[in-house]
Amino acid sequence: MFTGIVEEAATVVALEKEKENLHITMECSFTDELKIDQSISHNGVCLTVVKTEGKTYTVTAIQETLIKSNLGDLKPGDKVNLERSAKLDGRLDGHLVQGHVDQTALCTKVEESEGSWYFTFEYEPLQADYVTVEKGSVCVNGVSLTVVNSQAKSFQVAIIPFTYEMTNFHQIKAGTKVNLEFDIIGKYIARILTQMGLTDKK
Repeated sequence: MFTGIVEEAATVVALEKEKENLHITMECSFTDELKIDQSISHNGVCLTVVKTEGKTYTVTAIQETLIKSNLGDLKPGDKVNLERSAKLDGRLDGHLVQGHVDQTALCTKVEESEGSWYFTFEYEPLQADYVTVEKGSVCVNGVSLTVVNSQAKSFQVAIIPFTYEMTNFHQIKAGTKVNLEFDIIGKYIARILTQMGLTDKK
């Protein structure tokens, strides 16, 4: 379980394809604190540490993960948002994030607004319960954000300078693919309403 509060935007240093799996090697400042079998969110995707060496560590993404996320598009030098799993005795600064990416979306517009930025994302809902609500939570590339201008197939988020610089949002532009995890509470409510016949089934 995660909170969507990114610790670091780490650098991809190596990619190795093995059959349908992709081994991703990252360099980050807290590699010496990591342990084999530890869970870390990568652009919102929960992956397991399988190897550490010096300042780098390696995780493996299976084919299903590559299909549902943007990890298959990574290149050496790309920045990836990292978050270690949440501690149950700590403050929940973001929102409840499972690290299970629902689908991807495309950035269609980036607008600067007197020191902050508005990012617009569009997506084709893969399920009826993949929705956003105004002022609700959404996780974009592992970052916990508040939805503005919620539409049926699009939404916006406002990014402050700190988040822009400390995450890979500074690399996102029109046409960039991002990972989405919709709010878990909203998904359960939407699914229950669908099963009760109170919403359109998809």
